[in-house]
Amino acid sequence: MFVRRVASQLARNGTLTSSLRQGTNTAPKRMMGTFEKLGESQSTTVVTGAFGLFCAGGLVYAGSSFFGTLSEKKRIEDEKEGRRLARRAKLEQELQAEEKKACCKSKQRVSFPAALNEEWTQIYKEIQDLLENPAYDDGSFGPVLVRLAWHAAGTYDAINTKDGGSNGATMRFSPESAHGANAGLKVARDLLEPVKQRHPNVSYADLWTFAAVVAIEAMGGPKIPWRNGRSDAPSAAACPPDGRLPNASRGSDHVRAIFYRMGLNDKEIVALAGAHALGRCHKDRSGYDGPWTNSPTTFSNDYYVQLLERKWTPRSWDGPLQYEDETKTLMMLPADLAFIQDPIFEDWTRKFAANEDLFFESFSQAFSKLLELGVPFPQ
Repeated sequence: MFVRRVASQLARNGTLTSSLRQGTNTAPKRMMGTFEKLGESQSTTVVTGAFGLFCAGGLVYAGSSFFGTLSEKKRIEDEKEGRRLARRAKLEQELQAEEKKACCKSKQRVSFPAALNEEWTQIYKEIQDLLENPAYDDGSFGPVLVRLAWHAAGTYDAINTKDGGSNGATMRFSPESAHGANAGLKVARDLLEPVKQRHPNVSYADLWTFAAVVAIEAMGGPKIPWRNGRSDAPSAAACPPDGRLPNASRGSDHVRAIFYRMGLNDKEIVALAGAHALGRCHKDRSGYDGPWTNSPTTFSNDYYVQLLERKWTPRSWDGPLQYEDETKTLMMLPADLAFIQDPIFEDWTRKFAANEDLFFESFSQAFSKLLELGVPFPQ
């Protein structure tokens, strides 16, 4: 029981160490690494509590109501603690089940070109050759290619109009290319233009989504199931309205509304947010500034680890509200904090922080689904 209480306290307080990045095999060591320290702390608490009760002995004259009040408070606290422990135990069971599934599936990953025809294999190589560039951002175009595909696909409306999404590559046209959320993506579109010119029979829609898949794998991420078959819209008439992409300044209700409109669930929402391990914000584009992680060109579960490990406080600056860590080198947006403030989002954040294989598998499935939203593939 004490070990479970220690583990629960670790989870509740976000006391997660960098060993989270090593996967679930480090979990027992991580718990035991803090066991002795927390054990001493708990003992101190017990002694302190006993001393406080002893000192309160002078209040006995007030009658049994004082102790009755204490007893009632203790009962309420015990009930709360019991519910919390039950919830945490359920979460641990779910995590173990997800770990087993992810472990088996992760062994099935293969090199991506194996399933491609000759032309797409050549395009794969051409995209890989474009990725590294010391003169751009942190030395790679990978993150901005992922953002291009994400923003092209994230406009899908599965509830009302059944339009938007990656099919059509409508960001080629104004007004979509000028939407605030798409600021800076001309870099990615221009980067891929020579590839398109060398392969005129390939659609922009397929090329943009495929480039993100190649970039994620090249930056150390999982293989993303992908297929061609998207077509390009002939004009701006197919552009979706502005406002369909997530607003970084909003909280969990807004995030859910945006992603539920696409037909995605809570697990998929949190998994897709993990792409913030890549890249950075630019003040001259989104208005925000800085990277989410210390390795912005490496795909990992570090986004979740940083969310949980660090203390995030509002940054004092001349830009919109964003949060900074203790070192003032990393940042989070208001929408990012939703993933540790909303209980359901937080559960998935902790799962993905504790198990990178689980995150990779979940992201692979969610991102593949995102890229195919609204695409009329042949049956």
